[in-house]
Amino acid sequence: MKASSQNPVFSEPEALGRRLKEAREAIGLPQAVVADHLSIPRASVSDMETGRRRVTFFELKQLTALYRRPFSYFSGDDEDAAVDATAQALYRTTSELSEDDRQQVLRFAQFLREAGRARPPERGGPEAG
Repeated sequence: MKASSQNPVFSEPEALGRRLKEAREAIGLPQAVVADHLSIPRASVSDMETGRRRVTFFELKQLTALYRRPFSYFSGDDEDAAVDATAQALYRTTSELSEDDRQQVLRFAQFLREAGRARPPERGGPEAG
């Protein structure tokens, strides 16, 4: 059965895998716990998270409940949920750092935000000499 472009869950296994991994890490579950929950080998969870193994509808249904995420998060229809999962992962990771290290991460994030706003002049434009 070929995946349709109307079904991003099954047509983009790598994108789905990234979201599965982000959701799992956001709640701090190891792959072994997920594997036990799904009654599959841990290596299969790893393969799903890298896009090497397709996720069945039944597995995805179980994972939405386990990860406490809506189906739309995994289908790619809910971009805000993806941002929230990334923010949660950043929070969880930085919460284990020292205060000095957290301040350094904050300064770096602010630098990245500002660097994204700065645009180099267009080639051949009025700034070109």
